[in-house]
Amino acid sequence: MQVELLAITRYLSGDGTPEALLERAGRVCYHSEPRGNPAAFLRVRLRDGHESIIEHASATFEINGISRACSHQLVRHRLASYSQESQRYVDMSEPEMVIPDAIAGDPEALAIWENFAGEVASTYRALRARGVRKEDVRFVLPNATATRIVVTMNFRELRHFFHMRITPEAQWEIREMALRMLELVAPHAPTIFGGMLEELRRKDVIGDQ
Repeated sequence: MQVELLAITRYLSGDGTPEALLERAGRVCYHSEPRGNPAAFLRVRLRDGHESIIEHASATFEINGISRACSHQLVRHRLASYSQESQRYVDMSEPEMVIPDAIAGDPEALAIWENFAGEVASTYRALRARGVRKEDVRFVLPNATATRIVVTMNFRELRHFFHMRITPEAQWEIREMALRMLELVAPHAPTIFGGMLEELRRKDVIGDQ
């Protein structure tokens, strides 16, 4: 799995940071002027539950090598924009697959998996050789098939996403992905995300960087 932060909101005034923009948006609500300390202002707003103002900033990530099972969970978060690799147009004759540790760590289970994966690939190629279009042959591909996707979320939705997916109850793959996303975005908006990161470190969910 690879997670890359592609873009983040840039404010065209002040210090250019997304948090300066969020303070500007919040100050409009209170008819007050920025005082050069966005962090203090935003901490109070978050404490009071006034999170609508943080919707004005967003982050864009490219995620490679997650399974379709994981991406199906990801796109359930509806307040986001997605661009995903298309199995309709991309040839999947040699599909990369994500193998769960529970299978990879068991030699007998792994042998069963590899036999299945070989059957998938050979079936795909045989159907393509028969002239079946990729949009129909993709029906043989399993949830394990690796995919790539670009996702954009505003900061409020990101916080919700992290709260939902970085938990023991979340499936291991999307939990790992969410952790990497949080680690990437937190340095750019420490007031919004830094506390979440520190809490996870205190709970030993992730180590110090």
